[in-house]
Amino acid sequence: MPSRLQMILIVSSALLSGCVVGPDYRKPTVVLPTQYQHGSEATPLADSALNAWWSRFDDPQLDRLVEQALAQNLDLVQAGARITQARASLTAAKAALLPVGDLNAQAGRAYQSLETPLGRVLDATPGYDRSGSSYETNLVASWELDVFGGLRRGREAALANYQATEANASAVRLAVTAQTATLYLDIRGLQARLAIARRQVETQQGLLSMVKLLNGKGLATKRELQQAEGGLAEVQASVPVLQYSLELALNALDVMLAAPPGTYRAQFASGAPIPKAPRIETAGSPAELLRRRPDLVEAERRLAAANARIGEAIAEYYPKFSLNALLGSATTISSGNLFSHDANQASGALGVRWRLFDFGRIDSQIQAARGRDAELLAAYRLAVLRATEDVEGALTAQLRREEQAAFLASGERSLTQARETSAIAYKNGVVALVDVLQSDERLLRTSDARAQAQTAAAQAAVATFKALGGGWRPLPEYVTTKN
Repeated sequence: MPSRLQMILIVSSALLSGCVVGPDYRKPTVVLPTQYQHGSEATPLADSALNAWWSRFDDPQLDRLVEQALAQNLDLVQAGARITQARASLTAAKAALLPVGDLNAQAGRAYQSLETPLGRVLDATPGYDRSGSSYETNLVASWELDVFGGLRRGREAALANYQATEANASAVRLAVTAQTATLYLDIRGLQARLAIARRQVETQQGLLSMVKLLNGKGLATKRELQQAEGGLAEVQASVPVLQYSLELALNALDVMLAAPPGTYRAQFASGAPIPKAPRIETAGSPAELLRRRPDLVEAERRLAAANARIGEAIAEYYPKFSLNALLGSATTISSGNLFSHDANQASGALGVRWRLFDFGRIDSQIQAARGRDAELLAAYRLAVLRATEDVEGALTAQLRREEQAAFLASGERSLTQARETSAIAYKNGVVALVDVLQSDERLLRTSDARAQAQTAAAQAAVATFKALGGGWRPLPEYVTTKN
């Protein structure tokens, strides 16, 4: 803690220079690789390639749902309200640098008691009137002189917080579009899996009918009939589970659109294919995330605000100067003399407030501000690393899921042919019923896995677009001002 003599010397030099105390903000540098492990070369990715990324799925219903979510989602309403609050705080911080003026006026009527010591003296005064009126009007102004920049640092912090709130709203918008698309893909995937399960139920019912017919002719045993019935029941049992998951996804989508569950269910009465995951030609470079990802912009702006708060806290070491002035008129006569020359009144004052014996508390406030700044710096660096991890994970997931779906589709075609062959062979008495049931089980399992892989690949594409900051218009580079 500086001594009082040192503080006096510091204050004297600061008064002459009109400085802004505290550290000036510099955006931290982060070392990142030039390209992603599973991305293409570090070709700049145009922002237009990410704007309205959901349209690249070529699904009109998905486009409509995303637009509805952007217009109706309640998380976005809250984000907009937070922007309003941050803008108000910024306006207040700017206003603190300006003079404050008040206009006040009053009028009064008094009737003096003659039974008090003062009343007896006044009553003995010739011409005294025990009743009287008073009128007064004043214009009062005050202005805190921001000699050491504490108020300017406060404005700087408020501006950075406002910018962070704007970036947060963009992050919410990005999350809403991604979640809407993910839920839509989930619904289409579950509908596809339900269709597969129901087709398999029909196949098993046909097999059971055939076994019953053969059993009636003495060509199939009761055990085979029971096996066919058990296989049908096993497939039928998978349908309610898928229906339950589908209902949950539909309800979640309704809430995303700010509507009660069941509102938009009719739009999904007829199924539709799982949208194909679009190809992402280039992922750009990790360094582009620093300007494109709204969560990183928000973290960087929060850091800038914390840096400004250090200067705001340091400014408490120094005295605060203020100018105060009064201009008005006062009279106790109701004869129209309120604004006469004799009724005019004025005053002016230069005020000084210095927390000269409170440096210990100021020290703790500065240390707290520095600690907050260090915390947010680490949070920013961690956010950058996690952002690159998000992109790497999403790119890998899309690539591997597409490979998985291709293998499963090939296997599904082969197993479909194998099942048809085994059914004919069983009918001709060449193979046992258990071979047909095993073929059905493998086909159902493979077809269901293929639908899940297709859904996951499309959802991985959504995650990639989100990780790259898709659908958000980058804000301009922020420059810290000192004036």
